[in-house]
Amino acid sequence: MADTATTASAAAASAANASSDAPPFQLGKPRFQQTSFYGRFRHFLDIIDPRTLFVTERRLREAVQLLEDYKHGTLRPGVTNEQLWSAQKIKQAILHPDTNEKIFMPFRMSGYIPFGTPIVVGLLLPNQTLASTVFWQWLNQSHNACVNYANRNATKPSPVSKFIQGYLGAVISAVSIAVGLNVLVQKANKFTPATRLLIQRFVPFPAVGPAGDGADASGPTHAHPGATPDRHVHAGEIETSQLEPEIAQATSSRTVVYNKGL
Repeated sequence: MADTATTASAAAASAANASSDAPPFQLGKPRFQQTSFYGRFRHFLDIIDPRTLFVTERRLREAVQLLEDYKHGTLRPGVTNEQLWSAQKIKQAILHPDTNEKIFMPFRMSGYIPFGTPIVVGLLLPNQTLASTVFWQWLNQSHNACVNYANRNATKPSPVSKFIQGYLGAVISAVSIAVGLNVLVQKANKFTPATRLLIQRFVPFPAVGPAGDGADASGPTHAHPGATPDRHVHAGEIETSQLEPEIAQATSSRTVVYNKGL
């Protein structure tokens, strides 16, 4: 019955969509083709679009209701594919797909750039003290852990202890590497002041790299061939026949699940 209702909704909207540039709407599917780099790139831009941060509560309710009407075959005449894609984009950007609860704004995928950029700037500040180095590394890992947890796969409950373990491991790793490298650079007498300052600018990069593996323990699992695709924003599924030959030959699975990431 649900399939029949969805088909009826699609048929009811076909006339209005005839002149639209938007592709035919598919509930729960990406708007752009995932078989090409450009399609995946456009999909990522949709995910991190900061404009969804300014969507009002009323607009969110309208988007959710529009998708419900489409799902149950009660879509009003004249609704376009563009409106349906826009509604799905809004819902996926704000509501968790498993709990259907609103994700706190700084921890949404669409908030990663506006809320994460100041932290990156802080990490790259010159002439940092020990306290400032520890602070920015801690803040960066805390933000990453919260983003991962807020967008986690809630269909597979994980103990809080696992989240805390991953978070502490990420913070300790990042702070230790950053502080240790800064101390080594400062004690390197062979470097000129200009060279020392330049090297210190790159210290945050090796510090945040290994720490990211610890932070992932608090969030979504990485996908692998033959796995069941997570329903959160990070994972996608694609048939191996659509992959590059050298990648397709590496697995015997008909489909593979991949981590979309950012």
